[in-house]
Amino acid sequence: MARRIVVLSGPICAGKTELGNELSLRFPERVHRFKTHEWIQERQGASAERDALQGGGEELDRRTKGYWVRDELARRIVDLPSDAIVLVDAARVKSQIDGLRDAFGAAVTHVHLKAPDAELEKRFKRRRGPVRERRSFRTARRNETERAIDKLEHVADLVIDSNRNTPSDLGVRVASRIGLYAKGHDRLVDVLVGGQYGSEGKGQVAAYLSREYDVLVRVGGPNAGHSVYGRPPTKFRHLPSGTIVADGARIVLGPGAVLRLDVLSDEIAEAQLDPGRLSIDPQAMIIEAKDRRFEKKLVSSIGSTGQGVGAATARKVLRGQWYGPVCLAKDHPDLADHIRETADVLEKAYARGSNIFLEGTQGTALSLHHGRYPHVTSRDTTVGGCLAEAGIAPSRVNRIVLVCRSYPIRVQDPDGGTSGEMSREISWAEVARRCDYSAAKLRRDERTTTTNRQRRVAEFDWSLFRRSVSLNGPTDVALTFADYIGSGNQDARRFEQLNAETIRFIQEMEGVSSAPVSLIATRFHYRSIIDRRAW
Repeated sequence: MARRIVVLSGPICAGKTELGNELSLRFPERVHRFKTHEWIQERQGASAERDALQGGGEELDRRTKGYWVRDELARRIVDLPSDAIVLVDAARVKSQIDGLRDAFGAAVTHVHLKAPDAELEKRFKRRRGPVRERRSFRTARRNETERAIDKLEHVADLVIDSNRNTPSDLGVRVASRIGLYAKGHDRLVDVLVGGQYGSEGKGQVAAYLSREYDVLVRVGGPNAGHSVYGRPPTKFRHLPSGTIVADGARIVLGPGAVLRLDVLSDEIAEAQLDPGRLSIDPQAMIIEAKDRRFEKKLVSSIGSTGQGVGAATARKVLRGQWYGPVCLAKDHPDLADHIRETADVLEKAYARGSNIFLEGTQGTALSLHHGRYPHVTSRDTTVGGCLAEAGIAPSRVNRIVLVCRSYPIRVQDPDGGTSGEMSREISWAEVARRCDYSAAKLRRDERTTTTNRQRRVAEFDWSLFRRSVSLNGPTDVALTFADYIGSGNQDARRFEQLNAETIRFIQEMEGVSSAPVSLIATRFHYRSIIDRRAW
């Protein structure tokens, strides 16, 4: 049997159809709608005129004492899923509602809509629908059943004046009453962010974790590339890193996303994403060619990737008053199949108890507000900033994973500019000497995902690590590039197989952060993660 049966009542034009439309649109997978006037037409052979429908309904009520609605519904819901919400539009007499309550008990919720007669008459004049109205509103209201329908207000579970509510308001109030929204704020969201200057290896860690989640969310823009192991490796600049490996998960790009359409289109094609799986918020920002042109000078001055993310974001902030009008995702026809209010997508996920994974991009030290300005990115890269971009409340968060690499990096600018300072910068030759790799290998591997530039490297910055811990409040830390502490670590499959220096390093990270180092990446490989999680 269906989990909940909602029966509507109310006078002509009270808003029953609008409420039914709203619930069906918001929750198409759950709400199954039945219209009693269609049942009357089937059983009585009545025409679609109001006189005939009212007469046919009254005849059925006399013959069955109003229980015909119960009998029809019982027959039609046999094969519905157990979590279905059944909407009966609408009951007209108390005996119909009594029959439903007798059969289905506490599963029935009776919602009565009302409005002042003057408002109902205005709506009647504008009415267009399957029922042909051949009389005036006053004449229609003189029908005996219609005249008595206001009395149903006294037996309803919920009474709403539709004159004081929009159809959206009606939908929210009824959906809340029948449990279509999540109860409370269950902590269903795990968040992953970078703790340094980006390029911490978040993509591989995110892909590893993603199989455990029902919904994958990513924020930011195409200036951040996340690499996932494969042959060849997959590089994600817009989509979550687990899009391919977690092929059953829903994919969400929230309202704070900044999109470069050619890059996004290529990723959608590579991942073979169907329209129903990917949801893009209508308010996500579109990067245009003029944004990339504007940022060319930033490439050499502050080490920007030059992808146009900052310029597009600035235009969004200034509401189209600088450098031309704003184009949002909802305005672009190529994205039409993917456009959905992602707040609604997430709301449904909360209600289902789905596990949600939010993948941040770049690193905490590049935060617009918390990094070393001006050598920062155009957004807040902390957990708080990522949640705001995605449209997720902090009270939904369960776990926070802070990803840090053994030796932090920043991009090297070939034109003599700088991407910003690092504490105690060293050479790749020195890293190679310490870990017993060749310097040529490290220089070859250490190039940026998005712009393919050489990276600079520095000693692990404990002060920066502590600041990132303070800003993000991690429940867990992920250490990447453990093989840079010792190349033998690349063959470790368990914690105790790591070399002694690495184990001491991890113990100190745990002491400074007051959080466990739960994940350790030993190399770029499908068996690269040592998993020490307790969750």
